[in-house]
Amino acid sequence: MPTLILVRHGRSTANTSGLLAGRTPGVALDEYGQTQAGALPGRLGALPLSAVVSSPMQRCQETLAPLARARPDVPVHTDERISECDYGDWSGRKLAELLEEPLMTTVQQHPSAAAFPGGESMRDMQARAVEAVREWNSRIEEEHGPGALYAMCSHGDIIKSVVADALGMHLDLFQRISVGPCSLTVIRYTALRPFLLRLGETGELDSLVPPEPPAEEAEGASAEGASAEDAGDASRKPGGEDKSRAQGSNATVGGGA
Repeated sequence: MPTLILVRHGRSTANTSGLLAGRTPGVALDEYGQTQAGALPGRLGALPLSAVVSSPMQRCQETLAPLARARPDVPVHTDERISECDYGDWSGRKLAELLEEPLMTTVQQHPSAAAFPGGESMRDMQARAVEAVREWNSRIEEEHGPGALYAMCSHGDIIKSVVADALGMHLDLFQRISVGPCSLTVIRYTALRPFLLRLGETGELDSLVPPEPPAEEAEGASAEGASAEDAGDASRKPGGEDKSRAQGSNATVGGGA
């Protein structure tokens, strides 16, 4: 199964103004967010991306624009199911004001019971996002093979809910997860279980490059004579898969903006 790189959109005008953007139209990246987006092609430059999937929201589309220009060979898709949570009547309001709402206590402490007035529940948000990820996993594997990597640009609460699912964590605990603007979170899906490889990453990603397939010549006597220790070291080298593992402003309402 493929490896998914979850990209939170770059810093937006809502992040810096303390607003809960939700699905409010016209929320763009601020100047720093544009700088973050501009650095994304370099951060992902070593990775053989098979595809990119984006939320339809403007701030996600702007985050991916430099990557799309730098990697015109990588197809970009839009999926409504990874759009921001529908905060309904809360959308566009100041987070400071929302802290006074009784529902905010539920959102923070018991999110599986939270439903936004005029919007959706956090359970439904997670269900649609996880469904999208699972369907894209199947599609990417079918089209590009089980070792493929692909990226998905979405929002704080969406990414946190997908991570919670991957960890087998109840939604009520997902507020313990933090992903900053333009951070990268990486999940390797396998038939056994998902593995969280990065969370809120802002540094290097080169070690995620899939290892070169072994040359046929390496299957001779020298390989047979390799010690168990050498084999163990090779399985844990940067960029390689651990064989034992293969077998065996965060203004998010959580706070999303």
